[in-house]
Amino acid sequence: QFNLWLKSLKNVSATEVTSASPKLTDPKKTASEQLVESESEDEDEKSKVLDVEDLGKNYTGTRRSIKKAGVTIDDKSKSQSVIEVEDENDPSIDIDLTDPQILKTADLPEMITPVVRKGLTKQGYRLIGSHSGVKLCRWTKAMLRGRGGCYKHTFYGITSYQCMEMTPSLACANKCVFCWRQHTNPVGKGWRWKVDSPDMLIEEAVKKHQTMIKMLRGVPGVTLERYQEAMTIRHCALSLVGEPIIYPFINQFVDKLHERKISSFLVTNAQFPEKIKSLGVVTQLYVSVDAPTKEQLKAVDRPLFEDFWERFVDSIKELSIKGQRTVFRLTLIKQWNMDEIQNYAKLALLGKPNFIEIKGVTYCGDSKTNPLTIKNTPFHEEVITFSQALCAELNKLLDEPIYDMASEHEHSNCVLLADSRKFKIDGVWYTWIDYPKFHDLISSGKPFTSTDYVAKTPEWAVYGNKSRGFDPEETRFLRKKAKAPTQGC
Repeated sequence: QFNLWLKSLKNVSATEVTSASPKLTDPKKTASEQLVESESEDEDEKSKVLDVEDLGKNYTGTRRSIKKAGVTIDDKSKSQSVIEVEDENDPSIDIDLTDPQILKTADLPEMITPVVRKGLTKQGYRLIGSHSGVKLCRWTKAMLRGRGGCYKHTFYGITSYQCMEMTPSLACANKCVFCWRQHTNPVGKGWRWKVDSPDMLIEEAVKKHQTMIKMLRGVPGVTLERYQEAMTIRHCALSLVGEPIIYPFINQFVDKLHERKISSFLVTNAQFPEKIKSLGVVTQLYVSVDAPTKEQLKAVDRPLFEDFWERFVDSIKELSIKGQRTVFRLTLIKQWNMDEIQNYAKLALLGKPNFIEIKGVTYCGDSKTNPLTIKNTPFHEEVITFSQALCAELNKLLDEPIYDMASEHEHSNCVLLADSRKFKIDGVWYTWIDYPKFHDLISSGKPFTSTDYVAKTPEWAVYGNKSRGFDPEETRFLRKKAKAPTQGC
């Protein structure tokens, strides 16, 4: 079946290539809009990535195989684990992926194709099953060597060398210009693939993460104490790549993390408001707010959905009624999304986030899929200036000083704004998380809020401290500057 599917894909691709006509540049469009339209045309054959949205319109084997298996398809109910599979005759067929019979009989393709596997493996991913992956974060390695923790360590008190970065879904509904994965992962508007169980994903993710930790034994700076502690995972950043919230069993997946006493930091790209609504409790929920207007969001995120702005706004609305800790994540790109501060403030007013993380974009090198250069990365002082302006504008709209500068991590070029009504007690910031208390609250089964598991932020992590977010218990290593040549060319 896979070979037939692959053959049909090649035929579709060949037809599209031969029938394509050259596009003329529209002088009325901005440079960023033209980049959105032309970025995929310039890719060579070796770097092309399968777009499952195009595949879904031409491949009909899924529906036929389900009918042959005698499985009843529910056309009415739509829930968290129901997907839409496009078909020539009926474009809105729902498949309930929680039905064991369908999982056994449906002839769904695997998300990880040979092309995807090759691209992600080359980048250091350890792929899991048919749609997931794990990778060792640079900050996990840095803190394991005593060279400092990530911004989550400074802002929220995680232990970076005990954090696992993974995703249960490599697919995404956006093609963001700043994506540091170089668009080697698949894209899609919904789930159309085989589904792996949450138990298997977590078990394999832990094993592969521990294997990568073992490879660091004997590396200079790695102490036996930290090495042994790193084998016990305490945090999971569901932000590696793709859109984790579309995984059909995301709630069960997160629950199983919590059963293992692993905290959950889940990031969503704000294109699936219904998934945010049905999402259970996570330790901290992020929504990426990559632009303040419809035009800029289209240019920066390059979304697949035509109603991307409506989905974006609805996602922010859903965030406002979640009980756990919520975060707006802003990625600043010079010349792309650093103006319109008032509109950012209006979005924050709508979403009511507990925290607002503001980070300068990370330059990932030259790429045909990435139009950014190092000139698009703001300096840390520019990020601070932006943060101060956003804080002032937001408080102006609220008519009271609610948000304030709480922390910064200079190395990550990142600043944290926080709701002082909830996280500043008697003039002291409490942005850190009491992780044992969180797990106790989860185990109790009783309702709780974001203020029930706060912990005091240490002085070194507070904004304005001379450490600028670097833990003084760590050792800072600065690169040696190259000496100026005294002779020769």
